[in-house]
Amino acid sequence: MKRYFFNTTNQDQEPQFPQQHQEVPEETAMTPAEARGQPPLSAVVEAFEDLAKGLKCVRDGDLEELRLDTFCDACSLVSVLFSCLGLAFRFAESEYVAKVCNLVDASKRHNSLKNVLDLDVENGTVRTPGSHSRNLRRVRQGLDLIRALFEQFVSTDDYSLKDAATTAYSQVCAPFHTWAVRTAVYAGMYTLPSRDQLLIRLNETDQSAGKKMRRYINASLPVIKYIDNLYISRNISLDW
Repeated sequence: MKRYFFNTTNQDQEPQFPQQHQEVPEETAMTPAEARGQPPLSAVVEAFEDLAKGLKCVRDGDLEELRLDTFCDACSLVSVLFSCLGLAFRFAESEYVAKVCNLVDASKRHNSLKNVLDLDVENGTVRTPGSHSRNLRRVRQGLDLIRALFEQFVSTDDYSLKDAATTAYSQVCAPFHTWAVRTAVYAGMYTLPSRDQLLIRLNETDQSAGKKMRRYINASLPVIKYIDNLYISRNISLDW
């Protein structure tokens, strides 16, 4: 597996950082999936399946850890899924992209997710707005929001995207948002595309999307659990 893990005994070795995060003018910017003619959902699924496979070998205290730069590579692909949801999730998309960009910048100085969290624990800045650990927590919520949305979407062919998104948001994000934010988000649910419109934006059929959404659900769960355990193992609660 390339770039997903590194030996902690070689901390002084310069990691190979991804080049795809360089800014591209908006009018010419393409996602890696688009550049390859690949549906965006396929790229997301493949990236998280790679992360999930590697995480089976990762244990606290072992020689291998999850690389921050490669985690960012996978997370950056998810932003297109928020974009496909339209205006209703524009706030979530903007926040998610900003947090991922912050972690991309952090990956130039820190090798792993553990390194980022340990530094903030040492400085007492885990929950400080703008800290890498707080941004990691928000990115994790974004991944979980997509997971919950997909779970609702594939639960039945008759489930509308509005109902699926409302349930997913209520489960994952609403408990941590203010009343004003929750009100705005729920009001925006009425602007969501239809189920068929979403499939067109994803360049998928109902059948192909369902298979890939289930794959993302299965692949993202161990990644989300891994991030949660980083906080829990350091006696940091998850109620924020």
